[in-house]
Amino acid sequence: MSDKPVWVEYSKDEIEKLIVKLRKEGYSAAMIGLILRDQYGIPSVKKLTGKKISDILQENGLASEIPEDLYSLLKRAVRLANHIEKHKKDKHSARGLTILESRIRRLVNYYKAVGKLPEDWKYTREIAKLIVKE
Repeated sequence: MSDKPVWVEYSKDEIEKLIVKLRKEGYSAAMIGLILRDQYGIPSVKKLTGKKISDILQENGLASEIPEDLYSLLKRAVRLANHIEKHKKDKHSARGLTILESRIRRLVNYYKAVGKLPEDWKYTREIAKLIVKE
């Protein structure tokens, strides 16, 4: 913590309270990082607090059930599946959906191995639509 930038005027506790406040306002972990950087002048939460934003959210019981990167892939897959339902002859997008679903399955396997997802969690388009609710 000795390499704390001189312009940062927030303490470790204040940064953690800001993160909790922003999460309660509905922001994702990535968006919280951008807001802290752009509006509060906090360049690196990990350098200043010793913890990642996701760890701080986990400690306060505000972490999401599904990891953020997986959720964004699920949103893309739902949007693309809806597009393909309307435009059945769009073979390029159908191939893109196949590749995207493969990426989702690999990420799900990783999160199962790490323990962030339950072992019986499985990706299907219907489950993705229920999770995303678009």
